[in-house]
Amino acid sequence: MNLPKVFEEKMKDLLGSEYEAYTACYDEPRHYGLRVNTAKISVEDFLKIAPWPLEPVPWIHNGFYYDGDNIQPSKHPYYFAGLYYLQEPSAMTPADRLPVEPGDRVLDVCAAPGGKATELGAKLGGTGVLAANDLSSSRAKGLLKNLELFGIGNVLILSEEPGKLVSYFPEYFDKILIDAPCSGEGMFRKEKKMVKAWEEHGPEFFSKIQRSIVTQAAQMLRPGGMLLYSTCTFSPEENEQTIEYLLQEYPEFKICEMEGYEGFADGMPQVTESKNPELEKTVRIFPHRMKGEGHFLALLQKGEKQEEGKRLPESGKNKKLPEELEEFLGHIDRKFDSSRMDLRGEKVYYMPEGLPTLRGIRFLRTGLLMGELKKNRFEPSQALAMNLKKEEYDQVIDLPLKDERIMKYLKGETLDAEDLVKPKDKGWYLICVDGYPLGFGKLVNQMLKNKYLPGWRWNS
Repeated sequence: MNLPKVFEEKMKDLLGSEYEAYTACYDEPRHYGLRVNTAKISVEDFLKIAPWPLEPVPWIHNGFYYDGDNIQPSKHPYYFAGLYYLQEPSAMTPADRLPVEPGDRVLDVCAAPGGKATELGAKLGGTGVLAANDLSSSRAKGLLKNLELFGIGNVLILSEEPGKLVSYFPEYFDKILIDAPCSGEGMFRKEKKMVKAWEEHGPEFFSKIQRSIVTQAAQMLRPGGMLLYSTCTFSPEENEQTIEYLLQEYPEFKICEMEGYEGFADGMPQVTESKNPELEKTVRIFPHRMKGEGHFLALLQKGEKQEEGKRLPESGKNKKLPEELEEFLGHIDRKFDSSRMDLRGEKVYYMPEGLPTLRGIRFLRTGLLMGELKKNRFEPSQALAMNLKKEEYDQVIDLPLKDERIMKYLKGETLDAEDLVKPKDKGWYLICVDGYPLGFGKLVNQMLKNKYLPGWRWNS
């Protein structure tokens, strides 16, 4: 592979005697990864039903390699059930190493297409709030779909300049992840087009953007909160030097140790002006040392961890909900706080707790879209179907993987359910594959009208 001469010289300086091993890895095939959605299925249970051979990614508890040259996990019904996300193995590391706990308020600053945000949301387990932001509204739409597919409802999907978020969320978040836009040097092997992009916009261009984002994020982190900064590049300007800049601007931050792995390389204080030995605690991932592409990670804490009173759920006034909605909620074995139901026009949303006012901010979604109120009826949404567990809903059609009706359902076709329901059965049914929800259908006269979201349908 022809690499830019300037890049080659820089990597020789950075890697010294390891440079030849690094360039040799360009002749090796790329690695394909799959990450299990632990919000829907345990790793153990997924391995029991996994349709293909998988090999563990040794530093990610729910990560696996698969043979991407011969299988297509994105064409399998389990993908449509949100049981896993396809992600390059090194790229699984940032969200894995940010210690998110249930109840946290979490921000993913540059979140599209959702590889990190889906894991952060799974870790929250339906508690707290996940704010996932991407400046590009078209990319934010893909982000929304992936979060809905994963069944994550406690979300804010934003599409703003990070700087604009600061005034809305001062010291609001417990955990922040910045997978920063970067020059992409770590992805040259995986995506050859990144080389041309690097020649147009190199490290100098991106380091200015990164410094701006990291200092804006610092203002949105509460004292004692944690921030994980990552890139998929090797350039010191975008990595250790960006962290050095953050520590100069906000000296209350300190670098924290991360759970290690034998393939990780230490950060390089020698490439910075300050030569701060603490920068060794940052992590570099090189493709010649482990089975993944290039990455950089730094975990930081803002000031000392503060003992704070447990955040009590903010219970607002109980709202009188429309009868049609009340009737539908009667089918769900889950307690909903009516004060968190937000009715906007025909649409009904279930909001995360404790949100600030969002007037004037661009967002694609706040909370879980429950569905729509039509004339004298409530129509549940695709997002709600994905958020439910089979055992939480009282009208279920659960089909085995080999049933041909699964593919018909995913293609948007009407299903004959005569063998599954009684003649008088009717209403909204949750359609599952092997116990995992795919979407809703409406049963009339033992025929199931397909309500699978048109934009999600299977295209062969």
